[in-house]
Amino acid sequence: MALLLGLDFGTGGVRVGLFDLEARRMLGEREADYPTRHPRPGWAEQSPADWWEALGKASRALLRDLGQPEVAGICAATTASTVVACRRDGTPLRPALLWMDCRAAAESDRTARSRHPVLAYSGGSDAAEWLVPKAMWLAAHEPALYAETQVFCECLDWVNFRLTGRWAGSRMNATCKWNWDSVTGRFHDALFAELGVPDLAAKLPDAILPVGAPVAALSGEAAAHLGLANRPIVAQGGIDAHIGMVGANTLEPGEVLMIGGTSVVHLFQLDAERPVTGFWGPYPHALEDGRWLVEAGQVSAGSVLSWFSREIFALDGAGHDELCAAAAKIPVGGSGLLALDYFMGNRTPYRDPHLRGAVLGLSLGHDRAALYHAAVEGVALASANVLKRMDELGIACRRIVTSGGYSRNPLWLKATVDALGRAVELPSRTNLTIVGACGCAATGAGLVPDLQAAARAVAAPGETVEPDLAAHARYRELLGDYLEATELLAPLSRRLAARQTRDTNS
Repeated sequence: MALLLGLDFGTGGVRVGLFDLEARRMLGEREADYPTRHPRPGWAEQSPADWWEALGKASRALLRDLGQPEVAGICAATTASTVVACRRDGTPLRPALLWMDCRAAAESDRTARSRHPVLAYSGGSDAAEWLVPKAMWLAAHEPALYAETQVFCECLDWVNFRLTGRWAGSRMNATCKWNWDSVTGRFHDALFAELGVPDLAAKLPDAILPVGAPVAALSGEAAAHLGLANRPIVAQGGIDAHIGMVGANTLEPGEVLMIGGTSVVHLFQLDAERPVTGFWGPYPHALEDGRWLVEAGQVSAGSVLSWFSREIFALDGAGHDELCAAAAKIPVGGSGLLALDYFMGNRTPYRDPHLRGAVLGLSLGHDRAALYHAAVEGVALASANVLKRMDELGIACRRIVTSGGYSRNPLWLKATVDALGRAVELPSRTNLTIVGACGCAATGAGLVPDLQAAARAVAAPGETVEPDLAAHARYRELLGDYLEATELLAPLSRRLAARQTRDTNS
């Protein structure tokens, strides 16, 4: 058997899956959680040690249950822009800045004022979530720590280092989030100097490898930690949702992968460079040679729904199911409420970390079901707004594949499909990131020639969910309200966000 181990480091925990390439099926999955800390509003941090401990726990449990089989290849996919500042031996110097941490909003604004040509590959600026603005923030606010830092990296790079002892950045992450010029194959020191971090390139992993390339063999220490008797090849991975494109087999232009989780990510590739105003990219060669990767999405999505059900309403899983059932009885727009999903800013199409969430139309007659229903509609409308921008740019969208939280929340899935007004494929394998990571592991281990072959080997069919066209017509009206409310409230949102930042830092 050709067995492959896929690792998916998400916001709340790590999921580990073992895939049989010959049988084209997942043999089993295990998960272990780790905490997130929010020391200030808008900040989010995690401990890399917690990632490593959770990985060992999940992997050992999975492999023990499956009889300690030998594995041919391993690949990790992680949240993007979860930034680690550490020594060269991997020792973290502070908690990692989680991807959703938006403390570097001012630094993001500063990148937008640069005219360096490499920024064209990221749409003209860096998001507050990304590594470079976060490094800029640390240089300005924690200068002693910045000076002591020998390696700035992401969760993926730190995990791969712990697995192999080699520092090697992913060409995907570097191109999409670090201002790596994948056309010329280098960083631009002049840009980093302009941004106040002239030595940043020297602190980044010095090897940049394409997705699916071998990094190194698993170390003996890491093999013991994972519960493996052999030392398979570790293949280069990438951003969790983006690696899901391999698992969904959505590598061709015109195909869109939409993964719903804490955030929502919309991903597609182009055959050639073209303007994608409002989106991130196009990133040359980020996933495949000769293709331009484009990223869109929402910073807050499933996290908004969880915030309402867990933090505000204090519901457990059963209570959440009851809430969804009650909310499902409300027709589209029937609550009379309108929710904006910008709880942690907007990724696309406004690229504005200073926007904030809102619920409009509240009265004393509204209950929890109405609030939750409005939140679901708001998140769905944000996805529809992304596809609206694709249409405006003339970008074809002939196929949509979705996975993640949609498969576990039928109300969210239906609202999204109806808001889009398009058929959506829901694969039978819900965790496309693990499946895609296993495909990349097969490439790194030499079991398949490239990512295209890997995608064909691991992807599985699923069901097609059709939209309710009457509901879609109502969502089209709500989208107009959503856009109007965004425009009207944006100046106030930015003032409130600036005031919060000022008061927090004073």
